[in-house]
Amino acid sequence: MSTLEEIEATYVVVGGGIAGISCIESLKLYTSDIILLISETPTIKIVTNVKYHTKLAAEFDVEGRSVHSIENIKYIIGKVISIDSLAHIVYTNNSKVKYKKLCLCTGATPKLINNQNYVIGLRDTHSVEYFQSILGHAKEILIIGNGGIATDLVYKLNGIKIIWVIKDDHISSHFLDAGAAEFFSDYVNTTQKQSGVVKRHRYKGEEGTRAALGPDWHSGPMFGNNKNKEVIVEYMTTIERISKNERVKVELANGKIYECDFVVSATGVVPNNNIELKNNEHFLIAPDGGIKVNWKMETNIPDVFAAGDVCTTDWKSEHWFQMRLWSQARQMGMYSAKCMYFTHIKEEFYQDFSFELFTHVTCFFGFKVILLGLYNAQGLNKKDCELLVRVTKGHEYIKLVLEKGKVVGAMLIGNSDLEEMCENLILNKIDVTNLTDDLLDPNIDIDDYFD
Repeated sequence: MSTLEEIEATYVVVGGGIAGISCIESLKLYTSDIILLISETPTIKIVTNVKYHTKLAAEFDVEGRSVHSIENIKYIIGKVISIDSLAHIVYTNNSKVKYKKLCLCTGATPKLINNQNYVIGLRDTHSVEYFQSILGHAKEILIIGNGGIATDLVYKLNGIKIIWVIKDDHISSHFLDAGAAEFFSDYVNTTQKQSGVVKRHRYKGEEGTRAALGPDWHSGPMFGNNKNKEVIVEYMTTIERISKNERVKVELANGKIYECDFVVSATGVVPNNNIELKNNEHFLIAPDGGIKVNWKMETNIPDVFAAGDVCTTDWKSEHWFQMRLWSQARQMGMYSAKCMYFTHIKEEFYQDFSFELFTHVTCFFGFKVILLGLYNAQGLNKKDCELLVRVTKGHEYIKLVLEKGKVVGAMLIGNSDLEEMCENLILNKIDVTNLTDDLLDPNIDIDDYFD
């Protein structure tokens, strides 16, 4: 250890992803003390072009840039080997870093079916773009997974046959209910967008049922042949075994067998929590593999914080829950900076307002998607729930989740312009019992009720 370069910094952040860089950029707003970044690579992820659709819901772009582009910080390109929490020292492969406050933003890695070279793991849209660049002359691939990355890949790839293997009864179940999945099915299988409200429904939840549109909405194949690609979706099944001779052979649990050029694994991530602690200390690890953090983003180790995909929140919020998304990596990174700073100067502070409401802005099949609160009635007693749904074929899919007369979640697909109203209804806990017939009536300007 005597040959290692010795460095001191008040704040040390490990990880050059969205959480880590958001933490550093926010720390720079709070303090002029020394901030140091430890990154395994010289390429970091920067959030750009932030656009707010409501007070809390934002979309943004992510760019890969050189670590040299960050001003007014120190940085080390290296891998963390261990942490001595008693001495407040981080050991990397080339440095010995003394810290006062440390934040771990080491992210997560893709879950892989196996480690063969014909199985490609995808973690984010950057890896999707990389995959497209190495696709080469492949004519047929099999995708396993049902989250945003798999959905994005199916949408973006053209000129290729795709077998999409999912364990659910509809696509994109991590985000969408079956009704929204059917909305996208109609759009993909239609050459022109159609107008007119074709479905406007109200559903009363019953005990033991899901407070989301069920598989009765799903009819017919989700995708078919078009001039660019062929997509075959295998529902409610998994991969039994994979082998390779000249081509990759995939056997499914439903008995079907496919041959393809590659298998793409987009089945979620595993938090990078394998950080050695000295002095016989250990991080408290949640069942999902994340390092547990309290409402101040503190781990169980003094002066060590965590943010982003590596951590698991150990608190409850009425309308917020954790998903390992870029939007939450940014949110946690910025908030962890506040926690580190005020803890260091020993001043009281309150939890960030953004944790009062789950928000996520994304794009599926060319449609803007805004998710607010408990958009699929997550964690609610279904018998107390009611769903208001409006579907304009090829144009919009809107669902409001009500609990005991109050809006607690919303799924807004398309340009509905209802996101601000929905956010306000959720946060202000307004009883809309007498307005349920008008809330989604396209002929009524519902905002007039709340002026």
